Amino acid sequence: MNKGIPIIRQFEGCKLRAYLCPANKWTIGWGSCFYENGSAVKQGDVITQERADRLLLSTVAQFEFGVVNSVKSSINENQLGALTSFAFNIGLRRFRGSTLLSMVNKNPNDPLIRRELLKWINRGSAFEKGLTRRRTAESDLYFTSIQ
Repeated sequence: MNKGIPIIRQFEGCKLRAYLCPANKWTIGWGSCFYENGSAVKQGDVITQERADRLLLSTVAQFEFGVVNSVKSSINENQLGALTSFAFNIGLRRFRGSTLLSMVNKNPNDPLIRRELLKWINRGSAFEKGLTRRRTAESDLYFTSIQ
């Protein structure tokens, strides 16, 4: 299982009724904007906790696939989990265009990657504290050695 899932669960939270996320997209469950079949979440949608948990795994698998296909260097499970959580939060398009990805592709063990992750916190916004905690958790996972 992707090691970023606990971070995603912690910071996304789970809502069984569709809601508008800060990006103004209809979202449900653990932060999913789309269902397994690719259809968009829409206003008024309601799911069960079991469905939310299954949907999370499906959504994470899509983001993990996107990260794996974007990263050209060799990374470990913790790095993959951290990058998957990051991409889940900001979107694959933004991840693919990020300086962070360029740094990972150049040298996945560059200690400056931690600082680069922490740039993605929307300073001054209502989300700054939560994003700081999330980016710190992602950074900590990214730099945790595999035993």
